[in-house]
Amino acid sequence: MHIVDGALSNPVVIAGTAMAIGGIAMGLKQLTLERIPATGILSASFFVAALIHVPIGPSSVHLVLNGLAGLILGWAAFPALFVGLLLQTVFFGFGGVTVIGVNLLNIAAPAVLAWLLFGRLVERGTPMSGAIWAGVGGSFSIAATTICVAFSLALTGDEFIPAAKLVLLAHIPVMVIEALLTGAAVYLVRQVRPDLFTAVKGVAP
Repeated sequence: MHIVDGALSNPVVIAGTAMAIGGIAMGLKQLTLERIPATGILSASFFVAALIHVPIGPSSVHLVLNGLAGLILGWAAFPALFVGLLLQTVFFGFGGVTVIGVNLLNIAAPAVLAWLLFGRLVERGTPMSGAIWAGVGGSFSIAATTICVAFSLALTGDEFIPAAKLVLLAHIPVMVIEALLTGAAVYLVRQVRPDLFTAVKGVAP
């Protein structure tokens, strides 16, 4: 999911960075003091999950958990995932400094979209139905992220289209795993901290 420095054209990098900054600003605006602990936990979860790479063919895949972050944090997923991406870039060289905005947009925008589409269904349903919708949201966010990554590469040039197709195919198993993990995590959170979803509902558009 991490696009490296030099892989994208300047217009794509500039546009992606500008939109990512807008997302961070929106997230910080809606990040209340009470939600900071949950934001930190989800940022750390993203950081750790992305460290485990599984090779598939000439590429590799990893968990993202952006759907879970989006369903719990809403727009605050942008600053939470930004911190995780920044630490991954600084300490492990994942992605790159110049493309961190595009990488953030590709991961955080689907997280927010999953919240907009499935957040109320998760919050209003029973713990079981909420977990099912959360699983759908988790799978959706990965699918949307792979499409965003593929689109970013395709915008840069036709030579990247084969790589874009590989990204889509390689992450099909990840969609299934993310659905199961997100559903299970939301089911647990609904049992012990249902107020987290009530809080994020309060800032929904």
